[in-house]
Order: sequence, then structure tokens, then C-alpha cells
Amino acid sequence: MVTSTHEGMHRIFQERPEILAPVFEVLEVPLSGKATVDAVTTDVTETRPLERRVDTVLRVAQSNGEDFLLAIEAQSDKKEAKAASWAYYIAFLQAKYHLPVLLLVVCQDRATAKWAVGPFKCGTREWTAQRTYPLVAGPDNLPVITDIRTVANKLALAVLSAVAHARNPKCAAILEAIGTVLQDLQETDPETVGYFAEFLEINLGNTPAGKKWQEIMSFVIYFPGRGTVRERAYLEGKTEGKAEGKAEGKARGQAAGEAKGVLLVLEVRGIPVPDSVRERITTCTDLDRMDTWLERSRTVERAEDLFAEDPESPETGPETA
Repeated sequence: MVTSTHEGMHRIFQERPEILAPVFEVLEVPLSGKATVDAVTTDVTETRPLERRVDTVLRVAQSNGEDFLLAIEAQSDKKEAKAASWAYYIAFLQAKYHLPVLLLVVCQDRATAKWAVGPFKCGTREWTAQRTYPLVAGPDNLPVITDIRTVANKLALAVLSAVAHARNPKCAAILEAIGTVLQDLQETDPETVGYFAEFLEINLGNTPAGKKWQEIMSFVIYFPGRGTVRERAYLEGKTEGKAEGKAEGKARGQAAGEAKGVLLVLEVRGIPVPDSVRERITTCTDLDRMDTWLERSRTVERAEDLFAEDPESPETGPETA
């Protein structure tokens, strides 16, 4: 099963393909400056009972005509079975699309990165039928980026660098620089801000680096549930509620902010929100329930799953709390 942490690690490549250029530069693999990137189906299953799925497969079309496929895997630890899976991915994709295939494995620690380099051999002692040589991005080859100007120019690479160096004391400086850049982008590109903010929160998790990121977010104020979306909604609600009393205005503003936060997290994760679900979220004024929904919004597979084990069943209609 793909976890939210695992998902966040590879979605950045699908939705923000501009990260490829600086990553390929770090890996010392030539890439055309005018290359285009398209997502390819990640299903490499040939028979129903056996599911095989690559995290991300991208078709890179270069200006010099040398197209290739890039299969991307996120690997958090050493798993011997992956050697066979990776060999299968490469062989299957090459046979299906008749293009060269490169495999990029993104690791979050040095031990996993060292193992992932391979090569992984298939054969007997006397004869080798195939060897797999993955490209590996990890703490040893992703730079520590703390300069604000560099972060602004290579934001996606800086974010990936923060994840790769999560156990490095210098990660705090990387996160500070990213926070500054995201704050500057809030007014002009809130979608990018929300995407990278959540990417870091998911992948840093409850580590010291993750706690540092939460601390930065609490001051910079822009992430749903503790960011600009909620803050603005709170202020709007407070202003609108002055005529009805400060307490009521504050509650309305907080609930509106929670609702916007829930919907934005679902949007960033690419989860469709039916009108009935949207109405239930936006009409709820129970802050405890909204907090629960906000937490669930980061992991649910369907918008309707927000209401799992909720005392209010769908048949009872919109929230009236």
C-alpha cells in the first residue's frame, strides 16, 4: 500500500517536472534545455493477480530527438525484493514503449542510497543475463541549499534537498530559506506554496526537521490549518461577526478557515470533492469536528472518507452543529 509519505515523495515529479533539470545536472546526466516532460501510465502489470506499479514514469522528449523514459521510485529503506522489481520495470517499459529507460531512485538516508546504487545482478555465477544500475539521488549528491537566491531559482531542488538532508543539522537552514521564498510567493503563486508546504510536511513527518518546519510555518503563516488560508478566513469572520458579537465572529472565522484548509488539502492531493461533501464541509461550525476532518484530509483516498465514523451520517443532511 502506498502511504501518504511515499506518495508525497514522488508526486512532486509528476506535478512539478521542472525539478528534473537541476536533478539531472547533479547526477551528471545530460538533459536538453528545451526538453518536455509528459506523464506515462505507471501500471506495468501484465496479469490481474499480480500488481506492479512504478511510482512515476515520465517521457522526456529532448530537442535533439533523443527521447527516453524516466522511471522514478522513492525508497525509504533497503528492500532486497526491489532489485527484481526494478529490473522488471526497466525491461517491461522498454519493450512496451521501444525507448531507452532510466531508473531514478530517491533516498532519504545515506545507507539506503548506497545500497540503491547497485548494480543488481540477474544470472548465475558463470553468466550474467542482466544488471540494473539505478540513478540515485540522496544526501551525498543533493546539495545543501541555504542561499535564498538559489532556493528561489531552484525551489523544487531545494525542497528535495531538505528531505534528503532531514537528519543533517544544516537542514534547519535549508528550511528557513525555503520558508522565506514561499512567503514571498504567497501572493503571486499560492498553489506552488501550498504544494511544496504540504510536500515538506508529509515527508519530514514527526522528525526534528519536521518539527522545525512546523515552527517555521507557525510564523510564516500560510499552510491550511495554520496558514494564510485559515488566518485570512479567521480575520474575515472576525470582521463580519462584530455586529453579532466577538465570540461568534471568531468561531465563524475559525470554522471557515478550517473548511478552506480541508478543501485545499484535498485539492493539492488531487482528490475530487463532490458538491454534497463540499456543502457539508463549508456549512459545519463544529471546530472539533473540523479539526478531525482536516487531519483526515491528509490521508483519505476519497473525500467521503472524511466522515468515517462521524456521528452525523450522510442521511442526516448538512451539518447544523
